[in-house]
Amino acid sequence: MTPQDASAAALKICRMAPIVPVLVVDDAKDAAPLAQALVAGGLPALEVTLRTPAALEVIREMASVAGGFVGAGTLLTPADVLAAKDAGATFGVSPGATDRLLDACEDADLPLLPGAATASEAMRLLERGYKMLKFFPAEASGGAPALKAIGAPIPQVSFCPTGGVSPSNAKEYLSLPNVVCAGGSWVAPKDLVKAGDWAGITALAKAAAAL
Repeated sequence: MTPQDASAAALKICRMAPIVPVLVVDDAKDAAPLAQALVAGGLPALEVTLRTPAALEVIREMASVAGGFVGAGTLLTPADVLAAKDAGATFGVSPGATDRLLDACEDADLPLLPGAATASEAMRLLERGYKMLKFFPAEASGGAPALKAIGAPIPQVSFCPTGGVSPSNAKEYLSLPNVVCAGGSWVAPKDLVKAGDWAGITALAKAAAAL
């Protein structure tokens, strides 16, 4: 997969909804009903972070949910890429980007949303062929004003800001011409997941999908 094809595929996924849920799931038994609740609420693109021992099994379970497109977040190494692809991930997300990670995703035909927080990082990825990036950590890197400033001289690049995005600031990000969607964890709070309140999560997803 070329960087251009990978970026086009990532852009297509990012255009599915204004918010991509960023999910940290501890128990694989919650995976399918959580994915069903989010998809029912209008959020089909799901990022499962590789931050728990259950993450790969969670991806496997979510991959079987109709209407969902499950990606693996926190990809750091080529081994992460292979494990995520084997588990059924249809796209990947990384906090930054290294040549080894980019090579691994391209070799595995796994569309990647690579992270960038500065103009230089965005330019380097654009030079390689990536036009759809993750802006991370969004709030710590200056928030929407910083992303707007980066977009002025580099309008070719689009972003999915993640990290500190919330219902209170999501609209500010989504109003920028270089933002396609945003990543947020508030649509799947741990207390609702633990309680099995899937209707509550669907309601949060519907509100996010309407942003």
